[in-house]
Amino acid sequence: MDVTVMGGCCAMPELHQIDPRLSLRYQELFLSHLSAADKLAAGFHANPALTKAFSATQACWRFLNNDAVTLPTLAEPLLDCARREIPLACDRYVLVPLDWSKLHFNSHPSKENRKELSRSNDLGFELMTALALSDRDGSTLSPVCLELAAANGVHSTRSATPIEGGSALDGLRPVMDHVSTELGQGQSSIKAVFLIDREGDSIAHFRSWDLGGHLFLVRANDQPTVLHEQNKMALKKVADLLKARNGFTFAREVDYKGKLARQFVAQAPVVLERPATTNRVHQATGKPVRKFISGPPLSLRLIVSEVRDDQGKVLARWLLLTNLPAQVDASTIALWYYWRWRIESYHKLLKGAGQQIEQWQQETPEAFARRLAVAAMACTVVWKLARDTTPAATQLREVLVQLSGRQIQRGKNRPDFTQPALLAGLGVLIPMLLLLEQYNLEEIRRLTRQLLPGILRTPDSRLQSKDV
Repeated sequence: MDVTVMGGCCAMPELHQIDPRLSLRYQELFLSHLSAADKLAAGFHANPALTKAFSATQACWRFLNNDAVTLPTLAEPLLDCARREIPLACDRYVLVPLDWSKLHFNSHPSKENRKELSRSNDLGFELMTALALSDRDGSTLSPVCLELAAANGVHSTRSATPIEGGSALDGLRPVMDHVSTELGQGQSSIKAVFLIDREGDSIAHFRSWDLGGHLFLVRANDQPTVLHEQNKMALKKVADLLKARNGFTFAREVDYKGKLARQFVAQAPVVLERPATTNRVHQATGKPVRKFISGPPLSLRLIVSEVRDDQGKVLARWLLLTNLPAQVDASTIALWYYWRWRIESYHKLLKGAGQQIEQWQQETPEAFARRLAVAAMACTVVWKLARDTTPAATQLREVLVQLSGRQIQRGKNRPDFTQPALLAGLGVLIPMLLLLEQYNLEEIRRLTRQLLPGILRTPDSRLQSKDV
């Protein structure tokens, strides 16, 4: 297979320091995931020009269950793409939202090492993703860390063996260390900013991340007490005080649930002095044990972002805490958090709009995690094509949307494509091109006209249909 390059990011990735046959198999698996799967047919599907379906499925099983294929090896193409794209797509920072997504497998009893999710009868795995975004326009670059939590440990692209499970928040500091180290190779001037939703509002972890030299932007809860202007008050009260003082300024127009809205921003310095509170389950008794852990005061910036309609009604309000320096203005920080939803779009692409991962049949978390890394690479190539502004890329996207057969919602400032539509189009284009390497186009046309008369229209009939 030829290795093509799109703007420095490999469209046909390779696995280095591994058996060439395994690298070739990886490329075939990668091609098979460049398509949008159906919920009832989400298993591995072979491209027709590569091999027969049964033998391809067997080869897929062997690859995903091969101990020589480690998750760090499968992550290297993802990190290579991120390292190439960050200097091109980012100005001063690379945004790295961190988020979790539950994968439910209650109806898959054959799956090994399922863990309890939200309740005892809700079983499955939990996916944690670190996703690189541009600080310039929020465009998605590449996953830079994937972790699948199962009953037998956390299967992570930063480790060749499962990591002992624990608190989800406790696991973020090692991920931050790993991402910063991997992305710092060759571009140390561009630093990662980690974006986390309200699950990350924890003073103990704020102190840990800050001590580790990591920049973070976390959506906070309303009630925690902070020190502001020498007074202790709930974070919500600080936000209300800013509003009473007319401290908000208009930032920009934004899309909010499909409608145009306006974003206003205010900021204030705050200090976190309170002790951290931990709740851990005692191994012997199984009961929760609460501990209070003191720590040094931590000075942060509170950024309050309000999304309002034309009448000034507040549609959404975010209280954001960050240790970003003052050189990054509040309006930019609010915009960066607004882009955090793109990691949720990625999880949607994996679960319902593209790869249908909750229908995958891999029985072990090890094999499942390996396939996730392959699917992530397919998504990375789609993102590369989506943000390419060249005329050739525009034309190819038009072709893919046409091949997908999907209707695209039109509107002001809306793109004329979607990522699932590009995946669906690639699922038609790639098998078609590979098939044409084996079969003559005219012979296929002759057989179609002979055995399926009327399916192919002549040039004259196409012309007549346009005139109607």
